Order: sequence, then C-alpha cells, then structure tokens
Amino acid sequence: MFEKEAKEILTLVGGSNNVNSLVHCATRLRFELKDNKKADKTALEGLSYVLSVVVSGGQFQVVIGPKVNSYFEEIMKIANLKKDTEKSGNMSILKIISGAFSPLIPIMAGAGMVKALLTVLAEFGIMSDASATYAVLSAAGNAVFYFMPIFLGITLSKQFGANAYVGGALGAALLEPSFTALIGQEGTNFFGIPLTAVDYATTIFPIFIISFIYAYLDKFLKKVIKQELQMFLVSMICIIVLVPLAALVFGPFGTTIGNVISAVVMKLFNFSGIVAGVVLGATYPFLTILGLHWGFTPITLQNITEFGGDVVEGAAACCVYAEIGIAIGAYLKGKKHSKIKEIAGPTLLTGFLAGVTEPILYGIIMRYKRLMIVVAIAGGVGGAINGLFGVTLDAFVFHNIFSMVMLTYSPFLPFLLGVAAALATGIILTYFWGITSDDKSDFEAVLESETANTTTNEIKEVTTNTVVTEKKHSEIFAPVSGTAIALENVEDEVFASGATGQGLAILPNEGKICAPFDGEVVAVFPSKHAVGLRSVDGVEMLIHVGLNTVMLNGKYFTLKIEQDAHVNKGDVLLEFDIENIKKEGYSVVTPVLVTNFDDVDLKVVANENDVLHTGDKVMDIN
Repeated sequence: MFEKEAKEILTLVGGSNNVNSLVHCATRLRFELKDNKKADKTALEGLSYVLSVVVSGGQFQVVIGPKVNSYFEEIMKIANLKKDTEKSGNMSILKIISGAFSPLIPIMAGAGMVKALLTVLAEFGIMSDASATYAVLSAAGNAVFYFMPIFLGITLSKQFGANAYVGGALGAALLEPSFTALIGQEGTNFFGIPLTAVDYATTIFPIFIISFIYAYLDKFLKKVIKQELQMFLVSMICIIVLVPLAALVFGPFGTTIGNVISAVVMKLFNFSGIVAGVVLGATYPFLTILGLHWGFTPITLQNITEFGGDVVEGAAACCVYAEIGIAIGAYLKGKKHSKIKEIAGPTLLTGFLAGVTEPILYGIIMRYKRLMIVVAIAGGVGGAINGLFGVTLDAFVFHNIFSMVMLTYSPFLPFLLGVAAALATGIILTYFWGITSDDKSDFEAVLESETANTTTNEIKEVTTNTVVTEKKHSEIFAPVSGTAIALENVEDEVFASGATGQGLAILPNEGKICAPFDGEVVAVFPSKHAVGLRSVDGVEMLIHVGLNTVMLNGKYFTLKIEQDAHVNKGDVLLEFDIENIKKEGYSVVTPVLVTNFDDVDLKVVANENDVLHTGDKVMDIN
C-alpha cells in the first residue's frame, strides 16, 4: 500500500546509496544521509503525504505523521537498510537520546497511564493503596520505570552496534539484590577501593555512560579475540570489567551529572515560575520542530523520581493544547470540503487522544507564517500560568485527554486554567488573525469536479502500475557451500524475525557467492557485502554476506557483477575473504532471504546443520 510513496521518498533523499541509516519516532522518518545536498527538500515537502522536512541534529527528518511506521517498513524493505544504528562514533547527543527513548515511548506512555489510573482509583477510595490488587497493578505501572537501566542498556547497545542483551545485563547488575543490599552500608569496598553503593532504579544518565564505554570495549575485544572464543569471552570480560567500574566510577558520575542538569532547570523555575513558564511555553513547539524536545525526557524522569513531579512538562503541557487550539481555529476557519479541514480534522484527533501534535506543527502551523507567532503566544500564556502555580506532571504520560481525566497533574485546577488559556488563545488568534489573504486558498471549498478528476487520475495510476503475474513453481539453490542455519537462530534480531525476508542462513566454508537461479541483479551495494536478485519467475532475493559487515565498507569483498546484469544459476556474484572478516570481529553467517515472501508459498527444504554444497536445492516456491 505504501510502496510507491516509499520509493518516492527514497529517491528524493538521494537513493538508498545516500542513506547511512534510518530510524523513526512517533511521526518522523529520521535519515542519516551521506550527503544532505543530494536530497531534494523542496520536492519532498511538495508530496501530499509529507507534512514537512527538518534538518536537525545531524538527521534529515521527513515528517509523515501517525502512519510513519508503515512508510518506515517499506523503505527499509526496498533499500535493505538495517534497523539498528550501527556506529557509536559520529552520533550526536540528540540522536543518542532520541534513539534510546523512541522504542520505549509506547510502553512508557502505557505504563504511565496505568500509574495515573491507580492514582485516581486510590484518590476516590475505589481501591485501597494497601490492597494486593493495587500492588499487582502498581507493579505493572512501575516496572518499566524502575528497570529503566535495563531497557536503556538494550536500546543504547543496539544503537552503538553492540550486543543488546549484554547491555541490558549491565543495567540489570545495578539492580541485582546482592548489589542493592550494599546501599546504605558504611565502609564497603571493592578490592580495597572505597565503594558507595547508590540506588540506580529509575536513573538515566549512568547507563548512558556505561553503554557508551561498553560499545567501544566490545568492538575492541572482537578484534583481538579469536572468533571461536568470542561467544563467552567477550561478554564475560565486558561484564566483569564494566560492572565494577559502573559501581565505582561511571554510576556515581552519571548520577551527579543528572542531578546537576535537573537542578539547573529547577533553579530557573525557582527563580521565577512565570518567566520560566513563558520561555518554555513559547519555545517548546520550536524545539519539537527541530527534534530537540527529546533532550528533556531524561530531566523529566529524573524530576519525577527526585521530586515526585516535573515542572518542565507541567509547563510544556500547555504547548500541546496551544497547538490543538490552532488546529481547532483552522478547522473552524475553513470552508466545507476545504483542504484545511482534511488536514485539521485528523490531526485534532491525534492531538486530543494521543498527545502527538507534530502533524499539527508540520501540517498546519509551519505552513502559515502567522501561526508560528500564534503558537509562541498561546504556549507562553499557558506556560506562564502553569509556571506561576508550579504545576507538575506526576507520571510519565503523553499530554492528552486521558492523562487529564486521570488527574496526572497537580495542582489540578491551575493546570486546567493554564491549558484552557493556551487552547482558547490558540483558537481565537488563529481564527481572527492567524490566516492571511495569501493563505486563503487552502481554506476555500474544493470543487467537486476537481476532486473527481483527482480520484480518476489516482485510479488510472493504480491501474497502470498494477501487474498481474502468473505464479510459477521455482527452486532456489544454495549460493555458497557451508552449514545450514535456521533463520530464527541467526544472531541478528532483524534477520531472525523474518522482517527483511524468509529463508535460511548458511555458515560458509568458502568465500564465493553464486547465483541461486536464473535472473537479474536488482541491487548492489557500495559496501559490496550483499546482492539483491530477481528470478525469471519474479522471486526476489537478498543474499547478505555476514552480520553487520556493512561496517567494513567493502573491505575484503569483491563484486563480480553489476546492477541490472543478467545472471545464470551458478554464476559468481561476489567473493569475500572469510578469515580477514573474522579477524575484524564479524560473523560470516550469510542470510539467504526471499524478500517478496508475502506473494509466494515458500518452503525451506534444507534442515538445520545440513552440510550444503553450492547448487544444492534449499527452497521450493509456488
């Protein structure tokens, strides 16, 4: 459904060869491009399904809205990009924070709503906070926050290209009962070195430091330790070195940094809640536009832990309602069947129900210049009120109608006053002042004939691009000699999950990949480690030599074919140096994947641990 649009986006960012990596958050495709100048920002912004394009924090961000994941999956499939950011170097703090928290946002938001619900139930006497039922539900709501070091250890290690589960274990060690039992004890030491045990539950910064050090240590060890010993020795050394260092150095240092940053923000509010609220309320939407708002997440979690509530998000909540107010004002201003009503209607629901307002920011506010002023004024007005009364967010939730109903903010009445003021200011200023004569075309009714023509053209386009193919029986043969490995046992979660294709993997015993069928070459990569093929029967295949070998940038690989070349079964596609790749610390396990598996009936006929020779049949397709 999104394939055509995904191909357009990929072409306009300079093609798959221009993309180093791609991640996404709630609303944006976040590209790391080799050369931003090769991307056509203007053309991207002209696409009907793209809300805006932002270049910030080293990322080329294409703002899509709530359907971003569908576009992300299509682009990843088309371009054969890996889902994990594989380099720890050259990553900005913004990108690290964003990449660490983005995968956790759904569970954090859901768990936060559980905590908010329990607060309401206890407040109104519906459930006793001393009951076993409350304790069970409280555990459900608290778990993700209490064990945050574990979750961040996983997401950060994945970003840095290290083993995610070792990263999680490093975070878990700081919460293990043997260690937590040392908290508060006097005179403790580690081999004679004084040790002050700290409670790391719910903390953020220590695991950031530990994960960063771990990524470099992991890569170093894989270079100096033979592959036969890496399975246990690398993780063993990392754990036995980093856990004590975390307890003695990194942990206390990270905790201190987190406390300092939180204290600076709190001092601004202590100096003047009104001034702090105005500044934060007026600037927060623009921080969101640039993707810089993620930097507040650690501070928010730190403040909730330390003080029981966060004044930063207490004031920032007004910005969400200021943006919703602007969407309401624009919707009311637009005529029936106008373009603005088509945009504003869905974004209102997203804002109210989910607290995600980027579609409003990019789809409405940034398109009409006066609304940039309106959002600053409305956010500043609400922020001043909430700052004056010291309104706090008491659980990590998105700012939406549900978090409001569950009384997640305190004091609650001043909170309502602040968000109501922001909402009303946004509506009134947008309706009576925010739309200029230059903007009015989007607010006028679209003629039915125009809509009909557009629909007809879309139908013609779909009909033209639809190709009906007759299914044929196909056989896939082993492209390399070696040992068969079941795909789910590949030590790479993307390949193992089948997200990039179905098939099997082979541990090769020779450095030569041959064509598994007659067909054509549809994709070659600058890194030379993978080849995309299409058989004469329409079977699309990816042969990916090694895991994470894209990091070698073509070193030890030699391509023997070119893009669009016709190949016959058994033709040599590429050659690679097995021993040198292993010495660099990379696995040579080679996934052999059918990527259009949804369109075919695929059966893997090779079994786990089968000894295969080039040309042996490994898959049947109908």
